[in-house]
Amino acid sequence: MSGVTLVVVAGTTETAAIDGISAAGADPELRTHTPSADLEIVADGRPAPDSPVPVSPSGCPTPAVVTRAVRERVGFDVVGVDAGLEVPTDAPVRGVGAVPGGDVRDREPVPDAAAVFENARELAPEVATGGDGAGATDELLVAETIPGGTTTALGVLTALGERPVVSSSLAANPLERKRAAVEAGLAASDLSSGDAAGDPLDAVRLMGDPVLAAAAGLVVGALDAGRDVTLAGGTQLAAVAALARHAGVDRRLPLATTSFVADDPTADVAGLAADLELSLTATDPEFGSSDHPAMAAYARGEAKEGVGMGGALALADRAGVSTAAVRDRVAAITDRLLAEREAADAAGGTR
Repeated sequence: MSGVTLVVVAGTTETAAIDGISAAGADPELRTHTPSADLEIVADGRPAPDSPVPVSPSGCPTPAVVTRAVRERVGFDVVGVDAGLEVPTDAPVRGVGAVPGGDVRDREPVPDAAAVFENARELAPEVATGGDGAGATDELLVAETIPGGTTTALGVLTALGERPVVSSSLAANPLERKRAAVEAGLAASDLSSGDAAGDPLDAVRLMGDPVLAAAAGLVVGALDAGRDVTLAGGTQLAAVAALARHAGVDRRLPLATTSFVADDPTADVAGLAADLELSLTATDPEFGSSDHPAMAAYARGEAKEGVGMGGALALADRAGVSTAAVRDRVAAITDRLLAEREAADAAGGTR
């Protein structure tokens, strides 16, 4: 799709190691590979030879598969941003000087939040004007991939005094565990709800992750450069919007997510979007009409969003690509990736 660039901001946080809060990877060790492999799948259609295919503990594949499926049907440029990857990626990425984030329960999980934000803000015009080899971009879709990111998003929303609601990569949202982690982080940072209102960089520094800092910087920088920006995701991108609002952005922004997030009563993304004056679009890929195991897993509420899935589905709808065509590509890509992984495992590989 001419003039559209998806920017996937990828990173890691020690928060993802908290038991029971993330399904973005089969286990905590593999979870650190997920953002790197997500970038590779969207960029190249498959993870690097030494990257495992990201799947949930129950076997649901990463939302990167859906984003890649739409890209193969629609065509759009992709830029990866390394915002604290723990495992190097084979996908081309731009850096913003970030390191992996700490545990949200620590006093200062993102000590370099201000520098990461500023580096990303300065990068945004270059990305928007084709500085990564793509043509000039009219619209940036800003997306994320970071296991444990809904918990840090909850921390940031709470610190800012915004509606403290987030979704989950798990079918049953473990909100009580997330809230307990956030409460521990607030206590460690000597904060109460709303104490960081008007100070978004402190909110990220004390309660967030490096992906939030970088994504917020990109949004602010792209808007300053006169580009249209769509927040391609769910409650994590709503948290990015909250950071941008508290940084002085007053423009109404679109938030493009999936029906899986919109239908999650524990997430209340509609309420959060209304609070932040976001134009909410929720696209339904009708995965429930398929008997493919991957789409059945998505339909029951696993991997509801991430890696620009909602934004990609909105692009497919805008381009007139049918949900059946998207489902066909999702099935084909998933089957190929899992077959390649099985072959590599049989040969003693790591994919």
